[in-house]
Amino acid sequence: MAVTADLQKVLDKAYQDKSLEEILDAPVEALAGVSESGGKLIRDALGVKTIGELGRNKYFRAAQALAALADAR
Repeated sequence: MAVTADLQKVLDKAYQDKSLEEILDAPVEALAGVSESGGKLIRDALGVKTIGELGRNKYFRAAQALAALADAR
């Protein structure tokens, strides 16, 4: 099943035409709105270096699940 997404709003311009694998391996700074200093804070606090690691982080997954539960009420 093919899936498409408009990545212009969530990725830095340099990463918008990359493959999904390249995006997941990209540093968190490749996300729109995450600065170099913000990326360093994320790395230092959570040990997360890539977008893939961030998306799979247990704390972010737990927070997302709780927010989804709250939104479903």
